[in-house]
Amino acid sequence: MNETPLDAEHRALGAAMTEFGGWLMPLRYTSDLAEHRAVREAAGLFDLSHMGEIHLEGPAAAAALDHALVGSAAGIAVGRAKYSMICAPDGSVLDDLIVYRLADQHFLVVANAGNAPLVARELVARAEGFDVVVTDRSAQTALIAVQGPAAEGIVTALVAKADADAVRALRYYASVQVTLHDGAPALVARTGYTGEDGFELFVANDDAVALWRAALAAGEEHGLVPAGLAARDSLRLEAGMPLYGHELDTTTTPYEAGLGRVVRLEKPEFVGREALAARAAAAPERVLVGLRGEGRRSARAGYDVVTPDGTRVGTVTSAAPSPTLGHPVAMAYVTPEASAEGTALAVDVRGRQEPFTVTALPFYRRQQA
Repeated sequence: MNETPLDAEHRALGAAMTEFGGWLMPLRYTSDLAEHRAVREAAGLFDLSHMGEIHLEGPAAAAALDHALVGSAAGIAVGRAKYSMICAPDGSVLDDLIVYRLADQHFLVVANAGNAPLVARELVARAEGFDVVVTDRSAQTALIAVQGPAAEGIVTALVAKADADAVRALRYYASVQVTLHDGAPALVARTGYTGEDGFELFVANDDAVALWRAALAAGEEHGLVPAGLAARDSLRLEAGMPLYGHELDTTTTPYEAGLGRVVRLEKPEFVGREALAARAAAAPERVLVGLRGEGRRSARAGYDVVTPDGTRVGTVTSAAPSPTLGHPVAMAYVTPEASAEGTALAVDVRGRQEPFTVTALPFYRRQQA
């Protein structure tokens, strides 16, 4: 089992630890509800060091990524980032990713923890014949996130004064190289997985503990708390964001998940293009939808979705009580006939039909300042 560079910090804070993607990670520090609400109202501090970081450098880095991924890396401006996917030749999703363009010939691909070794191997294989060097730096890189309305004030306090304005000026899905107060270099990105404003800070493993402690200190006056995987999951569910292994997997293409927009079929060639073009032209067999619970009982992943007369029409992929909205929410794959907004459905919760209504995603959208 892998441990992040912050393992001792989590234990000192009394975190309950759990296995996730081959890593031992904090599930919660105090309560799921308190950590969730802190992110929505103030700020939460997350250890994301289990994520994978694969660098591509060289004159053909953009071309290699355009071949390897479904999106357009060549179209990413320096300092910006895009959400993308790496698919198998049959169009199924191997992982969803964020691609950062750090320089004209330098890209950073951030992969999900459990898939990072596979993504690294695939990128190496798919880059063969291109003038590019692929380097997996996951084991040397720590990743810490500050998410919530107070995130900007906390992160600007962590960087050198000369870099504070650059952090404030970051747009969503953009990044900048900075120096932290202690002199350590960091990449700061304005991305996140909670539906709130937030930042992710990439540093060397040796700098992780100092950054974590500095963030806790800087965030104390803002109401920041350390937050675990449980809060991260309920936050991303409210924000309608997919989780690999739930909404995305090797039985799913981007189109079923409602993410066909990330596929650039106008590219003349990339792995999976032929299969994805055929899928884009075909009628869907299932559709990912949001479900609003009309009662108090929450569903769970894997539960059947049924019509009021008991006919099975789909499967729940993610579900939880929504602390922000005060009712259960879920995402599910259902037949197209059952996917219209407002359709009354039910989830079979241990033999009892609990009422749910198809609703638009995301369930929660933050108020823009």
